[in-house]
Amino acid sequence: MDLLKQRIRTDGLILNNSLLKVDSFLNQQIDPALMLKIGEEFVNRFKGETITKILTIESSGIAVSVMTGLILKVPVIFARKRKPKVTSDDVYTAKVYSYTKGESNNIMISKQFLHQDDSVLIIDDFLANGEAAAGLADIVKQAQAKVVGIGIVIEKSFQPGAQKLAQAGYRVESLARIKSFANGQVEFL
Repeated sequence: MDLLKQRIRTDGLILNNSLLKVDSFLNQQIDPALMLKIGEEFVNRFKGETITKILTIESSGIAVSVMTGLILKVPVIFARKRKPKVTSDDVYTAKVYSYTKGESNNIMISKQFLHQDDSVLIIDDFLANGEAAAGLADIVKQAQAKVVGIGIVIEKSFQPGAQKLAQAGYRVESLARIKSFANGQVEFL
């Protein structure tokens, strides 16, 4: 997606050979017009698929997921990283390790929001090692629902996540695939 690649080039901040900050449009400050375009692109890429729910993880995947859900007219569910006091124990859970934050989280969603007749599109902001997407897919499996595919805004293709998810049988659609951060520049595939 050319518009997304341009924003990464102009507004992305490379921290080292594996970390990219996109806080100015995706992770802290959100560009709603760009999120809508990204949502439209996911709808286009998964055209023809029956999607009844969109699943993401808090918090950076929510904006893109909501825009995609708005277009598809389907609910958006987000997995929480911490259990609120008002949440019952009737939840699906999966353990997810964040390499960016250097911590593991038990993500969860209430069982009332995901059922075996659901066809779920998983959306996430970044794909590196595939931990978050795999954890979300595990939750879908626990509900005996179907993963239609996994939509990724930015894939770090030099890390193994996309390959691991594809080997597990998941369709992965990434809008911007980064080959490297050579010489302080983003190089796309």
